[in-house]
Amino acid sequence: MVLLSGGLDSATTLYEARSQGYRCHCLIIDYGQRHRREVESAKRIAQAAGSAARVIRIWLPWGGSALTDRSIRVPVGRSLKKIGKGIPATYVPARNTVFLSYAASWAEAIGASAIFIGANAIDFSDYPDCRPNYYGAFRKVIRLGTKAGVEGREIRIATPLIRMTKAKIIRRGRKLKVPYELTWSCYAGAKRPCGRCDSCLLRAKGFREAGLRDPALV
Repeated sequence: MVLLSGGLDSATTLYEARSQGYRCHCLIIDYGQRHRREVESAKRIAQAAGSAARVIRIWLPWGGSALTDRSIRVPVGRSLKKIGKGIPATYVPARNTVFLSYAASWAEAIGASAIFIGANAIDFSDYPDCRPNYYGAFRKVIRLGTKAGVEGREIRIATPLIRMTKAKIIRRGRKLKVPYELTWSCYAGAKRPCGRCDSCLLRAKGFREAGLRDPALV
């Protein structure tokens, strides 16, 4: 089971899971974000990887994030020094907890042995649900709160990118032949990435430090 958002990290995670011999089922979640561009990218990535994919739609009507509430502005033009220093307006309340709960339910239903998620705690925007201690806690939730866990059939949460810089992720993805030209990281849904939001800036930093051109910008 791979949680696939359509971004650089989740695409790399899918190809990493494939390289480990897993037969992957991709869960793509449309949660009412500002645009559907990343959902369409996720579908194309799953197809390129030859993996089964399922798109589900959920609703988070209370907003509380610049990604789900258009009255809240997406931060743009922040310096790289400021990114990762404090939780930004693009944090979606408990998003990964919601996503992992859906993934755990589907994984248990089909007998999947692992859930892969592209969380990263190095080049990231300081989201609390991207940190290693959070995933340690959620592993315990699955072990205690599912039939599979109680019966000793582990559903592993795999976070292969959690301690990697964006540059290292990109270099690893290049070896795995990840189609980065299909990925979408920008918080805006225009024809081309804005180049100014935190996600665009972190992505640009990764490609620059990896010494590679971003194929999505060609």
